[in-house]
Amino acid sequence: MYRYLRQAWRKPDESFVDGLMRERAIRWRRQPSIVRIDKPTRIDRARRLGYKDKKGFVVVRVRVRRGGRRKIRPRMGRSQKHMGVAKYTPAKSLQLIAEERAARRYPNLEVLNSYWVWEDGTSKWFEVILVDPHHPIIKSDKTLNWISGSPP
Repeated sequence: MYRYLRQAWRKPDESFVDGLMRERAIRWRRQPSIVRIDKPTRIDRARRLGYKDKKGFVVVRVRVRRGGRRKIRPRMGRSQKHMGVAKYTPAKSLQLIAEERAARRYPNLEVLNSYWVWEDGTSKWFEVILVDPHHPIIKSDKTLNWISGSPP
């Protein structure tokens, strides 16, 4: 099943994914920029990045504005030939910005990984997998207790 999902997400225009996600994006635009969700949208990708359906895992969908950034336009002083306002590219990727925003919203959780979900003309959506390092189930899991910093 995961193989078919991966193939469908690899070419969304040729599969069922395109129509489904276009409808979802209409709803997602009205939602806040950071939304906690029950289940990952792309379960195959989430599982490959370390997500498990157990307590202590949180999945958050983050919307980030696409495109380059702008600097504040100088208001005083002489008018420069090159204002240096537009076409500033941030040194961080939009995915890293999404991870940082999720970590800021949930300070008690650690970011495990993230993946791209969808994009339109103005926004990109990423789903960030967060883990609670203090949860007893996470502490007892041999593959994940490195997050809590405690030995098994």
